[in-house]
Amino acid sequence: MHQTWGKLLFMHWRIDEKLLRPLIPDELEIDTFDGTPWIAITPFTMWDIRGFPPFLPPVPGFSSLDELNVRTYVHYDRVPGVWFFSLDCNSAAAVLAARNLFLLPYYNADIELEQEGKTIDYELDREEEPEASFRASWKIGETIPFSHPGSLEFFLTERYCLYTEDEGQIYQARIYHEPWPLQKATLKAFSSTMIESQDLPTPKGEPILHYCDELSVEIWPLKNF
Repeated sequence: MHQTWGKLLFMHWRIDEKLLRPLIPDELEIDTFDGTPWIAITPFTMWDIRGFPPFLPPVPGFSSLDELNVRTYVHYDRVPGVWFFSLDCNSAAAVLAARNLFLLPYYNADIELEQEGKTIDYELDREEEPEASFRASWKIGETIPFSHPGSLEFFLTERYCLYTEDEGQIYQARIYHEPWPLQKATLKAFSSTMIESQDLPTPKGEPILHYCDELSVEIWPLKNF
């Protein structure tokens, strides 16, 4: 399917690999940068959601929504990708479809996203168990150069597949997009229990932030190994 992602904030923290290992299938190797895994909270909005070929019209109830995911990075057979701990969305129809088509841990949530000038306010309250909430306000900063292989920015953002697991079987979905047109961002306010809802401790220190205003994305169906 085709999607456009936007008003997206990457919030990354370093995390101890021993904390992540019990939560990720043994078949997947946890990816690291300078010897350390990372965990992220990523709030954003998406629109222009439609099936292939690209000229298919949007499906009512699926054409736009807000989402937030909690993620880390893994690889399978040396192919790097994303592992999602949770994905919260304010479209019940999209949650149901994603749970069944992509076997991902989606949750229904009440989400409000507002922008005034360069400032974005984002609020989320999960409507299912385990309870989780998120509040953040950030200011969009200047554009930064495209990241290059070997850089931290590239490691954290340039991922072209996702992995999931169901009944002991590993699945992969390929993703295509142009390199992320990243910008700087500054937090004005932040509180969250999204990571803690996974029985993980609150990350230490301030997150590394990257922002993207808009990116066109193509996603392929799951395949198993």
